[in-house]
Amino acid sequence: MANCFRRSPINNRFKDKSACSIGSYQPEQRMVSLYPLRWLAGIACYIAFGVGGLLSSVTVLPLLKYWPGTPEQRIKRVQKAVHVMFRGFVKMLTAAKVVKVSARCREQLRNAESMVVIANHPTLIDVVVLISLMPNAGCIVKQGLWRNPFMRGVLSAAGYIPNRAAELLLQDCQQVLQRGTNLVIFPEGTRTQKGTVINDFARGAANIALRCAAPVLPVVLKVHNAGLTKQDPWYAIPHRTIEMQVLTGAPVTAAGLTDDDTHAKQARQLTRDLEFYYRQQLNEHYELT
Repeated sequence: MANCFRRSPINNRFKDKSACSIGSYQPEQRMVSLYPLRWLAGIACYIAFGVGGLLSSVTVLPLLKYWPGTPEQRIKRVQKAVHVMFRGFVKMLTAAKVVKVSARCREQLRNAESMVVIANHPTLIDVVVLISLMPNAGCIVKQGLWRNPFMRGVLSAAGYIPNRAAELLLQDCQQVLQRGTNLVIFPEGTRTQKGTVINDFARGAANIALRCAAPVLPVVLKVHNAGLTKQDPWYAIPHRTIEMQVLTGAPVTAAGLTDDDTHAKQARQLTRDLEFYYRQQLNEHYELT
């Protein structure tokens, strides 16, 4: 095999090339042979996450929620606990080689306050990754999850916002931002479809930021070895480790928009600007495209 890495005599050329070809398939064969173990490890992580969420919702989180203190202090305690649990879940997924997260912006995310944090949505675990990096985060959760026995207690105790009528939703968002909590929103609304850079942005995040006078912090999730996408069921553990790079841009405000514009026009313009920014950031060397 040593001859594979230096020039061989002509009469041994075919023999040596054959030996090199056999050796080149070994890593791929090894990856395939180890996949059942990786799949079992990934499913075990999901089971641990579900059981942990159920147990914590009837033990630790109620204790933190009703421990003496102001309502704001109680919610922040629960949010910190959820942050720690999500960070543990990401570490489990990393150990199982399901995902590998690289985030040079950890300090900025850890210290952010009262910001509308928006991100693209390439995988199933994006919100888990973001909250694992942010001890001070809330989010808007679809009504279906509030009926999930594994998640309902966690969502309620952490002060997360149910997705309901527009005016009630806006009031909830204002309360969350006023107490210093960051609000995580995915403007795409659902996971990115394969074959596209991003889905078209909805105006919800821009509307909330404008009406609540909150800065927008754009977070870009760049994924290599795509998996757990919109087309994949939750149990389809990818064959290769998902490599996720977390990047942040400069906070964005509506200060550059003219005062004469109506709110609807401002929201449309801000949404277009944000979507253009994400398309720029994701258009080069991005695997979902």
